[in-house]
Amino acid sequence: MKKSIYSISAVIVVSIIVIIGIFTFSKKDVTNSEISITYAQGKDTTGAITQIIEKFNKLHKGKIKVIYREMPSDTDAQHAVYTTTMSTKKSEYDLISADVIWTAEFAQAKYVLSLDEFMKRDGIKKADYLKGSIEAATFKNKIWGLPRYVDAGLLFYRKDIISTPPKTWDELIEMATKYKGEKNTQYGYVAQAKQYEGLVCNAMELISAYGGKVVDENGEIIINNKNTIQGLTKFKELLNNDFVPSNISSFRELESHTIFLEGNSIFIRNWPYLWTLAQDKDKSKIIGKVGVVPLPKGSLKSAATLGGWIIMINQYTKHPNESWEFLKFLCGEEGQMISGISGGGLPSLKALWNNADIEKANPFFKNENFKKGLLSAVPRPISPIYPKLSKIMQVEISKIITGTETPEEAVKNMEFEMKKQLELFKNSSVE
Repeated sequence: MKKSIYSISAVIVVSIIVIIGIFTFSKKDVTNSEISITYAQGKDTTGAITQIIEKFNKLHKGKIKVIYREMPSDTDAQHAVYTTTMSTKKSEYDLISADVIWTAEFAQAKYVLSLDEFMKRDGIKKADYLKGSIEAATFKNKIWGLPRYVDAGLLFYRKDIISTPPKTWDELIEMATKYKGEKNTQYGYVAQAKQYEGLVCNAMELISAYGGKVVDENGEIIINNKNTIQGLTKFKELLNNDFVPSNISSFRELESHTIFLEGNSIFIRNWPYLWTLAQDKDKSKIIGKVGVVPLPKGSLKSAATLGGWIIMINQYTKHPNESWEFLKFLCGEEGQMISGISGGGLPSLKALWNNADIEKANPFFKNENFKKGLLSAVPRPISPIYPKLSKIMQVEISKIITGTETPEEAVKNMEFEMKKQLELFKNSSVE
């Protein structure tokens, strides 16, 4: 009997010890466990994102570990991967690097988290970022991502031919006409007018400069207005002129910058990357002869199409707080310092715009005209069906350039097709 009691007692004691051990181990495991989160973006060509992740992981060792998942280089391919994954409510990627034109689509589809509460909690303000860049991350008065770096259209010109660059589009047309042929140039102006996204970027700069709009604050279609027509009329005048190549409707960035770098055009509308190419002795015949200014004004203002990337958190992440910590680091001063110095990305944070270390690594950032051009940047139409709106604009604006439609006809057609697509989207959302 005693033996039996001793056996039972021994079992109880051992059980208690095991339970205590399990509890202690579990507690230790919970408090010291490292949470892994996955960040997805395109190829890290500069090594900047790798540096940022390494620094973050070191600072949060034992708590958070970021794993980088490389996406396809092609933007459309990235978009397809993200929408496919998030539409199935998977948390395969905790954070993504998103093109600025995806904001409304991803927010409306509930693919990503609103950041307003995170920002309020940690004292991060919209005013900390460039106006255009934070507007591109906003939809229905909520912020869905933070801008990592910015990009915008600029006017480059031959400063050995033009002493005072044009301030308006009318002045540019006059100068391109007058000086075409100087210093063996064949053309007065080149830009991107092929039927693709670049055409929309170019056209939106004229539409915005003349006060036109495609959608309102609620995403409703308002493209059929006199200001939009005025902007597109000026766009047609610009590209139907004798000083542009006759095949301008086939030009993307490559075709336009090749002509300019060969010394065959006085003006070009392009992105900031062109400055670096213009200083490369293996690619440029006009080293030291290039100036840059903001795009010319229309009847209202100077407007540049905003480019760049924002960071968003997957709606279905299992680790929203840890994801926010990395997003905050990546888009904050430390992350943008690394991007600016090692990656060549122009900071979206106002506080870093005159940073000596960033300007030392990128002397072009010191150029005040470059900065003014970026300050005039405006987002493309913010709509959950932006890809469809863009396709409609590409088709109809191409018809304006080729002369098969007037700006008035094209705007009416765009309004009809856009409203039809928006209605289909609203009906599908209700269902």
